[in-house]
Amino acid sequence: MSYCKVEKANFYYEEIGSGTPILMIHGFSPDHRLMKGCMEPIFQERDGYRRIYIDLPGMGQTKDYESIQNSDEMLEAVIQFIETTLSDQSFLIAGESYGGYITRGVIAKMPERVMGAAFICPMIIPDKNARTLPEHANIQVDHEFLATLTEEEKEDFKGIHVKLDEYTWKRYNEEVVAGMKIADPGFLEKISEAYGFTFKIDQEVFPKPSVFLTGMQDHITGYKDVFDILDKYPRATFSVLDTAGHNLQIEQSKLLRVHIGEWLDRVDNYNERV
Repeated sequence: MSYCKVEKANFYYEEIGSGTPILMIHGFSPDHRLMKGCMEPIFQERDGYRRIYIDLPGMGQTKDYESIQNSDEMLEAVIQFIETTLSDQSFLIAGESYGGYITRGVIAKMPERVMGAAFICPMIIPDKNARTLPEHANIQVDHEFLATLTEEEKEDFKGIHVKLDEYTWKRYNEEVVAGMKIADPGFLEKISEAYGFTFKIDQEVFPKPSVFLTGMQDHITGYKDVFDILDKYPRATFSVLDTAGHNLQIEQSKLLRVHIGEWLDRVDNYNERV
């Protein structure tokens, strides 16, 4: 548990393990617990990685971010963090939702440093009205468990998730809601009004091992828009998982672990050949 002060923010982050650095970037309004919850179990069985879980500005415990006005400056702050904590090292990066958008920004700005990228339910198009989205559906429902929730809890849970059971509810609260409760709503509203970068990303081919994990029932960011950028990621696995919404990392945790593990294997093989 540490802080890293850069020009635009004082980042809270947690670092676990040693070896190849892998930067973990959560989505818009939760905090580092989202990525830690889904990624740490993978690394309990895999040595040699320095996992760096950050809280984005305006989220979690990161401080002194008030000067940031838009996603361009959010990205700038993340790059300042990378340059401060990783110096000139190469690194892996994994981003969820808005964190996936920031990840694509990092790749656009410093492609030679990024050894590989993982995307979980990535935001491809900032404008919500321009996204191609599937219908939301509750597919696996434990009615007995649902009856234990308040009406407000039930509506929140049903509105986001595809699997409605105690396991999903518990992890959702511990890894997602807990972070959302301490976010800065005024700051997030300001950023959401300047959500897209002012420069183009995905212009160059990123030839290193990547993985895109998307949910067939993800009605927040969708999955179809990923097709539009796949040509720029010729070494990417692209999976659309059924019975998975925007919290795919919880609803399809076993498949997530398989895909991330296989991605890390491909990164290892790629680096051995280079």
